[in-house]
Amino acid sequence: MRKMTKKNKVLAAAGALALVAGGGGAAYAYWTTTGSGSGAATNSGGGGTVTLHANFEGGLTPGSSVAVGYTADNSDANTSTKVGALSASVATNVGGCLPEWFSVTAVTSNTTVPKNSTGTSVGSGILKFNDEAEVDQSACKGAIVTINVSSL
Repeated sequence: MRKMTKKNKVLAAAGALALVAGGGGAAYAYWTTTGSGSGAATNSGGGGTVTLHANFEGGLTPGSSVAVGYTADNSDANTSTKVGALSASVATNVGGCLPEWFSVTAVTSNTTVPKNSTGTSVGSGILKFNDEAEVDQSACKGAIVTINVSSL
């Protein structure tokens, strides 16, 4: 075996350093690689169903009208919801009292109904008992007039 000279020792050390540096550079390149990905989760609850009400005074006679107030109840304890456009129609409990003798409007306020709330005002309107000339509207005496309201 040959004796190692000072020059050979320096060359061996430089070679070892070069080997370590080269290996470290490869590791660095490995850890800085590129990639992509995504994740997803499903939301639950919220934006649920509200119960709508139409409130108005009784005692309509042909040709008269009353103000209607629309309210909403939200039983969801976690999430508020928004009531958009309202749609209303009239029904009666007497066959001879025709719903088409009545007209109803629903002006929407586009209101947020807070979570776990009742009676939040969401709009207003007018219920009118149209006076149909030449038609006996006596069947509506004592009839129950119902406004059916829904949110679109």
